[in-house]
Amino acid sequence: MSETTLTQTEGLKSSKLIAYGALAGLAGGLVFGMLMGMMGVLPMVGMLIRVQNAVVGFIVHMLISAIIGAIYGLVAGRLALTWANALIGGIVNGVFWWLLGALTLMPLFLGMTQMIFVIGADQWMSLVGHILYGLVTAFVFVPLARQK
Repeated sequence: MSETTLTQTEGLKSSKLIAYGALAGLAGGLVFGMLMGMMGVLPMVGMLIRVQNAVVGFIVHMLISAIIGAIYGLVAGRLALTWANALIGGIVNGVFWWLLGALTLMPLFLGMTQMIFVIGADQWMSLVGHILYGLVTAFVFVPLARQK
């Protein structure tokens, strides 16, 4: 097989992993979004695009969920596709994005720099939601990635 063909095959596989990850991320985002809706934080997510509205916040949240899921798919798809790897990866993914997103980027983008790495009851619930997101994403990703 020529180098060009090998590269094209790898690119196709990566695009499938990204697509499967994005779909899985949407599933995880839906579950996490319901939790966020119950906590009343979706309008704050909408403020990332300067619209303080729960519906807009949910749409922004779902877009972010798809992007993070695509990244998960690209990384997880390169590992042995076992349930243990997927679930541990899902938890690690959730914790990573909690640290980077909820505790760092979100307060930074909202001009709440005094809240960066502040951890209270709301942030612990956010961690639970991010881990739940990661686990649901993993549970949906594995069957998608295993299909031929």
